[in-house]
Amino acid sequence: MPDRLRHLFELFGTQAAAACLVLSMLAVAPDTGWPQAAPQPSLSVQQPAVQAAPDQPSPQQSEPALAPAAPHEENPGLINEIGKLFEKSKSLLPAIKSPGETIDDLNARAKDAGDVLSRLAKPGGMVSGRTICPAGSDGTPDCKAAADKLCQSKGYKEGKSLNGDSAQTCSAKVLIPGRQRKPDDCRTDNYVTTALCQ
Repeated sequence: MPDRLRHLFELFGTQAAAACLVLSMLAVAPDTGWPQAAPQPSLSVQQPAVQAAPDQPSPQQSEPALAPAAPHEENPGLINEIGKLFEKSKSLLPAIKSPGETIDDLNARAKDAGDVLSRLAKPGGMVSGRTICPAGSDGTPDCKAAADKLCQSKGYKEGKSLNGDSAQTCSAKVLIPGRQRKPDDCRTDNYVTTALCQ
């Protein structure tokens, strides 16, 4: 197995070196290269060139005319197309942040996560006991006040009722033999037995 890996690394190294050599040659001489399309041979008959006598200058060419410089034509080669692709990809990709901006962003996210965790993990717990729900202003039992009282007895600030119980409480008159029972002799009391405290 190690021989196979060594052979693969040697083969890869040879190919990588050849690719680097070709790229360096292209980078050194970017103006020289092979044309993309070979010129087509023409089948027309060419006229023989007429040579002027070297000692007789023509009257029209008394001063050599400067030929206008041809504009630089874009070479539609492979490397040029790859360059265009990289230029286009810059607009598609999001801007890269500096290391300082990245660290500031991570610190802000960590602070937000810490705030959320501290809100979720406030000290609190579930307590058990038995506290009567006092009668509210409208006559209904106020079990929130009972839950708060139960939690405060365990060292917490406030609470919320999770479980309750009820019992009927009667006056001693009910125990008198032969006495007729009246509607106001007994009442139902509600109790908080389990509360979630904060």
